[in-house]
Amino acid sequence: MTATETTPPAAAAGRTPLMTLSDVSQVFQTKVGPIRAVDHANLSINPGEVLCLVGESGSGKTTAARMAAGLAKPSDGEVAFAGTDIWSMNRRDFSTFRRSVQYVHQDPYASLNPTRTIQQTLTAPLLKHGVVKGMRAAAERAAELLTKVDLTPPENYLPKFPHQLSGGQRQRVAVARALTLDPKIIIADESTSMLDVSIRISVLAMLGRLRDELGVGFLFITHDLAIAKYFGWNGKTAVMYLGRIVEFGPTPDIINAPTHPYTRALIDAIPEPDPDLTKTKGTGSLRSLEIPSLAHLPPGCSFHPRCPLFEDGLCDRSVPQLVEIRPGQSAACHVVARDGAEAVRPDEPAR
Repeated sequence: MTATETTPPAAAAGRTPLMTLSDVSQVFQTKVGPIRAVDHANLSINPGEVLCLVGESGSGKTTAARMAAGLAKPSDGEVAFAGTDIWSMNRRDFSTFRRSVQYVHQDPYASLNPTRTIQQTLTAPLLKHGVVKGMRAAAERAAELLTKVDLTPPENYLPKFPHQLSGGQRQRVAVARALTLDPKIIIADESTSMLDVSIRISVLAMLGRLRDELGVGFLFITHDLAIAKYFGWNGKTAVMYLGRIVEFGPTPDIINAPTHPYTRALIDAIPEPDPDLTKTKGTGSLRSLEIPSLAHLPPGCSFHPRCPLFEDGLCDRSVPQLVEIRPGQSAACHVVARDGAEAVRPDEPAR
């Protein structure tokens, strides 16, 4: 999986991505003027791999995910599935695409129909799309799906309504529903953020097992780099800030050796349980904690009002492009592009 400001490297290397977002933007017209929620982003997702999309609230992660799922048409750019622009597909091909890309929402309390039992929730798509024939076969398949997401024995859950389940159980049902049509990509939008910490790891472990067993690709959206590290360690991570991808690379490199000062700030914000490590951990020293409004973005690099590397006359003049800083790892920062990764923290070499 890749994310760049130009041609996605996976495609350039001869590997055909399952999905690509090419130079996509999403502009919303509001009373205060146009709001560019996503600004010329490039992403690609390969079968069976994880692409983590990380950033603060309001960074454009969910908007990008909605475009990837075909729930919103980009203002500019192209979303392609299996090499075809989804918005130029005929009705039959678009229906196939929508079945192949399933969405797991953040809120397990709102994503399930409260008037349907779990069996009705799972059998409805199976019957509607002709995956199975007859209620008996649909019920058997629903039981198999509940077993896949570790809700066993399934007969204890099939007759229940969502309000009779815990938050973690509801989210597992949401994942089971996403699996009903044998998807090739699952978009998990902050799918564990509303769960108790004790449940979160078990749900992530279940998602990881499904990824490995079924070969499903994941677009995994989170504001927490610690979660991205846990779930997407063998994949790639793209870091978003105010609609733009500011850093991209293999997840281990993003976590252990970030090159963009915003990524470094996100890592510094992760709580450290070891008090000795906390004492030696960098502070990040952001110039400001205030996030600029999308309606009034600062000139040049949108991160420059908060950036500890800010240089007057450089960072506030032009928008930095995503360029390769290390092999496979790119960042959109004028100072880092000029001085190299060691510029991220002058008093501490990049790890």
